[in-house]
Amino acid sequence: MEISNINFLALAVAAIASFALGSVWYSPVLFGKSWQKSLDFTEEYLKKGNMAVIFGSSFILIFMMNFGLAVILQGHAGQNVTIFSGALYGFLIGLFFIATSIGINMLYQRKSFTLWAIDAGYQIMYLTLSGAIMGAWK
Repeated sequence: MEISNINFLALAVAAIASFALGSVWYSPVLFGKSWQKSLDFTEEYLKKGNMAVIFGSSFILIFMMNFGLAVILQGHAGQNVTIFSGALYGFLIGLFFIATSIGINMLYQRKSFTLWAIDAGYQIMYLTLSGAIMGAWK
């Protein structure tokens, strides 16, 4: 695995953009209330979480997933990756690997289709966005 050609600045920007997308995706503006209802989370319960740990850990995991996408893009598309091919790789990985994995877990956990759609949709969208950013940034 050759990682010397990975643009780490593009990777960092993609991770920040993914995190920012999540902050909007899970806000009351989009799907926050539906997500909260699907999990039976109250406002009081959510306030008890250690947000520094949750957000910090989430960002590290998002960065790691974006790093994996960068490795795949570099290994398969190399220097020929574009905004479109990067977005396509991100979309396909999100759809065929992440969304299906989440779906399997949710089936056994007996969670709702709504919750799956919100969580899987976010993963697909942020990997598509990340792939586009890394593909566009030469």
